[in-house]
This record gives sequence, structure tokens and C-alpha cells, in this order.
Amino acid sequence: MLRTDELDYHLPEDLIAVRPAEPRDSARLMVVRRSDPASIEHRIFRDLPELLDAGDLLVFNRSRVLPARFFAVREDTGGKAEGLYLRDGDEPGTWEVMVKARRKSEGAVIRVLDRDGQPGPIRLTLLRRVGDREPGAWVASVEGRTGEPADASQALAELGFTPLPPYIVAARKRMGLDIADEQDRAAYQTVYAAEAGSVAAPTAGLHFTPGLLERLEQLGVERGEVVLHVGTGTFKPVEAETVEAHKMHSERCALTPGLRERVESRMAGRTPGRVIPVGTTSARTLESFAKLDSDPDWLETEILITPGHEWRWAHGLLTNFHLPRSTLMAMVASLLPGGAIDLRRLYELAVAERYRFYSYGDAMLLLP
Repeated sequence: MLRTDELDYHLPEDLIAVRPAEPRDSARLMVVRRSDPASIEHRIFRDLPELLDAGDLLVFNRSRVLPARFFAVREDTGGKAEGLYLRDGDEPGTWEVMVKARRKSEGAVIRVLDRDGQPGPIRLTLLRRVGDREPGAWVASVEGRTGEPADASQALAELGFTPLPPYIVAARKRMGLDIADEQDRAAYQTVYAAEAGSVAAPTAGLHFTPGLLERLEQLGVERGEVVLHVGTGTFKPVEAETVEAHKMHSERCALTPGLRERVESRMAGRTPGRVIPVGTTSARTLESFAKLDSDPDWLETEILITPGHEWRWAHGLLTNFHLPRSTLMAMVASLLPGGAIDLRRLYELAVAERYRFYSYGDAMLLLP
């Protein structure tokens, strides 16, 4: 069992990245060998072609971040509210949303504000709590301009804001930073994003530029893709005494056609090259499908990866530096021979070397 406090560490507030590196591939990169975690290189992300070989397979999550954050007012009291679209509800004309307001109750009606802060055309009526799948979330009926159900992607494109993680919003507020949402809408999105559905970015992929992807292709590094629509649970700290006792969040994921064969061929040694997931979301998807004999169109995964996990479809991992006491840290620890002890040592080194942490921060590459 992994005690949650084994994933704790001290992070000076000024190491929380409140904006991305510019250009993206100028972020720093800590390179760690799983076979010898004490052997560490400090590189720049654009050095990645020097660290990979022809035949290696990078697996990207091509999910696209929705402008899922919205501001609203209660129609009955005029009280302010803030919300986050999570997904379409199971019933037609409904959304699942997180709502932050002074008072929330069944039947409450809130009107979403436009990007100028004026009441817009979208009205949400809170129907009921979602339940265990997304604690704190509501099912809401949605009406648009004509009283008909509103299409989420169209409505959010018009009214929504970038769903930055709360720690970035809070850190910017403390620093007095006011960054235009248009900048974040571009920055908090991978350059290869395709299928909309995430409310948080698969952040390890934020460091790639079109030029870097082209260099990797010229080297012979292959590219595979999965889709995992990232939910708010990715930021949820583990509150149980052990990580294994944590109620894992559910996320919807899929493999692209032909990826299983390409991965399994490398894992079995039939094809030269290593499988390197880009980010924990890609890793979660691969390990979820590795347990199956065939590929459904979509899979709801609740996989929890902790030290002792037998990795089936990955030789390493490309990832960012994560929140303390998180399942993401537990996953990274599972790739190291010393587990959480090795990981904490690496994080302590990253703090000492003043790496930038979290979603807009620097990266770590774990190689065999």
C-alpha cells in the first residue's frame, strides 16, 4: 500500500508556472533512466530528437480542450455564479456541470453571461446531483435562444472561457496578473488537438511545436494517437490515507485504428523501438486497453496506477511535474524502481534546480 503522505512535497509558490514557456519547446526537460534513477540529465524540450531513436513510438492524446468555464447569474436573486461544463448529460437537452454559487438547489435557474459580462441566451435549470461519478456536479437542462436545447460546443465557443486549473487562476490573482483569455485559449491547447471534449489539457503535449513534430518524424520517431477526454478528477488530491483507497474518477477514452498492433509489436520485440506515452492521460488509455482482447469504440476507464503496477504497454513516459498527493504522482512513481522514494528525490531536485511546475510548467522524460 502507498501512503498518501509519501506523495507530499514542498513547492515554493514562485515555481508554479502561471504562463507557458515561449516558445513551447523552450521548456526545460529532466531526463531520467528507469534503470538508474540517479542518472539525470537537465535538457531543453527541443532536445527530444537527441533522446529518442528511429522506431520509437510516441503516443499522443489528441483530445481538444473546450472553453468550458462560464460565468452566470441566478435569475431569481441576481446572485453571481460560476460554472464548468463537464459533458452532455445522458438525457437529451441536458449538461453535466459544476456550479459555484452561494446557494444551489434543485430548480434554480441561472443565465450564462456573454464574454462582455452581459446576460446571454443560455439558461440552465439545475435538476439533480450527478452522484458518485462526478461528486459535486449537477445535471442541468439547457435552453438556448429559441427555448430549444443548446449545443454545447457552439454555446461554449461563443460564451465560454479557458478552463484553467484553479491553482493557476489563484496564483495569477495573488501576483496581480491579468492575462487575456484569448492568449490562454491558444496556449492551453496542444498543436495537434482534434476531438473536443476535455475540460483540462493533456499538459505534457503542450510543449510540442509543429517544427519539433516534423524533426521527430524526419528522425523516424513514429506517432500514435489516443483520445481521452480529461475531466476535473485529474486535479483531485487523494484524501484517503492510502492511494489505493482513493475513489478514482472516470474518463472516456479510445484508441485510434491500428494502434494496438503497433504497440503490441514493440512491446513483444517484433518491431524495434520503445513505446513512450505523452502524458498520463495517454498512459491511462494504453494501460486500460492493454487489459482487453479487443477494442471497443469507447471505454470508461477508472484505472488507478500505483507502484507495483505491471506496465504492459509502455516503456517510459513523458510527463509534467504534478500536484502533491495526486494519483498522477502515484502513476509516475510506479515507473521507478524505488517508487515514491525515487520520485520524491526527483521532485526535490526539480525544486532545487528551479524547474517550473504543473500545467504550464516543465517536463520530465522517463526512459528505460
